[in-house]
Amino acid sequence: MHIINAEEQHITAIRNIYAHHVLHGTGSFEIEPPDAQEMLNRLRSIQSRGFPWYVAQQGDTVIGYCYVSRYRERHAYRYTVENSIYIDPAHQRQGVGKALLDHALKWAVSQGYRQMIAVVGDSANVASVALHIHAGFTEIGTLKDIGFKHGRWLDTVLLQMKLGEGNSTQPEDSDLML
Repeated sequence: MHIINAEEQHITAIRNIYAHHVLHGTGSFEIEPPDAQEMLNRLRSIQSRGFPWYVAQQGDTVIGYCYVSRYRERHAYRYTVENSIYIDPAHQRQGVGKALLDHALKWAVSQGYRQMIAVVGDSANVASVALHIHAGFTEIGTLKDIGFKHGRWLDTVLLQMKLGEGNSTQPEDSDLML
């Protein structure tokens, strides 16, 4: 397995992985899978803001992806990022998510970010929660019954990880490489 920056040529595979999670899972609260053009727009939007979108490949086959984005748009959140990870169902529980998350964490630390947030759809998504906890995240709360999908109410689990110096020092605007 190797991890590289996502490119337009990966969109079909990215879209197919995400479509599976939208249609069959609860990690995403979307109901209808976006088409390839919408996924390409999302990729371009993330990358145009200076954030990474990675794909994990086995040979030439995309087996998962991860991207980092701004947690929220307001200026005071500028030192906090959020990660999103989706793995091809045939490659889950094989270390793909861990490798992608490690890659994203290294990037965020190298850029001067101080916190990373994971917003895990569905508290029953124990694999995603465990992945983040094993990486060093702390579960900070659960928003109960805020989504409705597949005929049931869904929670959202919030996890947080201190990056670099975290809140132990005041950042300078020059701390961020972006």
